[in-house]
Amino acid sequence: MTKMIHSYWAYIVLIILIFAIVNAIIGLNSKKEFAAKDLKISLFALIASHIQLVIGFIAYYMSDFYLTMRSAGMGEVMKNSDLRKILVEHPLVGIIAITLITIGFSKHKKKATSTEKFKTIAVFYGIALILILSRIPWSQWFSM
Repeated sequence: MTKMIHSYWAYIVLIILIFAIVNAIIGLNSKKEFAAKDLKISLFALIASHIQLVIGFIAYYMSDFYLTMRSAGMGEVMKNSDLRKILVEHPLVGIIAITLITIGFSKHKKKATSTEKFKTIAVFYGIALILILSRIPWSQWFSM
């Protein structure tokens, strides 16, 4: 159940994150002022990604994969590319990506100009999106 919620919530996170990045790029290119609407979009992406992280932690520790890791040991997990992706790479890259989103949101608040704010959101959220997309277990995602 938790895995299913984690998978479906990922769609929401990706949509909101892409929307925040596109909004930042449009704001950057059109040289418009960073408004309350832009702040809310960036904040929703931050909140959605943090919710995904919490759901992911719960799903991770409740999964059969985690039990496999506990019984087989980390050495065996690292030898198996599928297990390594699910148990090591996916969670680690997710944590790094959400850390980048958090840093980007925090840094943008300290910027003086709208251009700097939009650029900070676009860069940090963009890198985070690339990282997230690189470690989604696509074969499991589409077999739900």
